Amino acid sequence: MMPKQRPRLLITGAAGALAQQVISQLKDRYDLVAVDFREQVYLGDDIPSYCIDFNKRVFEDLFRRYHFEGVIHLGRIQSSQLTRMRRYNANVLGTQKLLDLSHKYGIRRVVVLSTYHVYGAVAYNPALIDEGAPLKAAGLSADLVDSVELENLANIYLWRYPDLNITILRPCNIVGPGVRNTMSTLLASERAPVLAGFSPMMQFIHIDDMADALVLAYQKPVRGVFNVAPEDWVAYQHALKLCGCKRVLLPSVPPIVPQLILKTLNLRSFPSYLLAFFKYPVVIDGRAFARQFDFAPRRPLQEIFRYYRDNKRPV
Repeated sequence: MMPKQRPRLLITGAAGALAQQVISQLKDRYDLVAVDFREQVYLGDDIPSYCIDFNKRVFEDLFRRYHFEGVIHLGRIQSSQLTRMRRYNANVLGTQKLLDLSHKYGIRRVVVLSTYHVYGAVAYNPALIDEGAPLKAAGLSADLVDSVELENLANIYLWRYPDLNITILRPCNIVGPGVRNTMSTLLASERAPVLAGFSPMMQFIHIDDMADALVLAYQKPVRGVFNVAPEDWVAYQHALKLCGCKRVLLPSVPPIVPQLILKTLNLRSFPSYLLAFFKYPVVIDGRAFARQFDFAPRRPLQEIFRYYRDNKRPV
């Protein structure tokens, strides 16, 4: 009697630390195929890994060859990476191609990673932002247009093709070992910028907890959009203090601030849209996801900050 074939999943964004955490959790239960358009990564002899542009014809060959049951789409390029046009091609057109192929080849489950940045940072945000709040980011910064369009696109497919069972997750700041986003870089630095007169509340989720959330979301096919965040937040300047960062006070008037940050921290790039998030709180309500998927973060803020305090990156 032949052994029962395990379900096969496609994981995008395989070069990222979060995708590799998800792969580590799922590899014993599923046959996985990993893709990233930036680079090919080795994930073990039993996990095929590809470097493919989603907009190229060869990407469809994977769907024909592997007969995927589901997709976990973690391949969103951050606004601090690549040029605006290349990000748009990857985030929006690449996601559209992925969802088109998922529908064409009968995929039964899709999880899409978004970001809380789509809400935008403005002075009149509510104290706690739920999933029904408008996505104001595109009107505030051109660097976030592709993030909002990716979400809007996934929402269209969510309602147009219910058979795809799409779940969209909007996490707060993902941090921890291996994370290479701007916030993680700042927390790891010996010096970090603060804007004069501002210290907004922020939320942080450990990469291990975010991987847990993605796995839970995939395994329970509940369609919809969900914030993912702990019921805990901390003022930005206090978070820097707990991470052992020396705070560098900067004027809060652009456009000189991004250049000052680059010079002060010796960074190659700094997304200007983050300046608004250093001014105004964007605290998201993650209770709906916690209830629906029985999710509770295991890594408290103290553990997150201790990691950065003990692993300082010289400037």
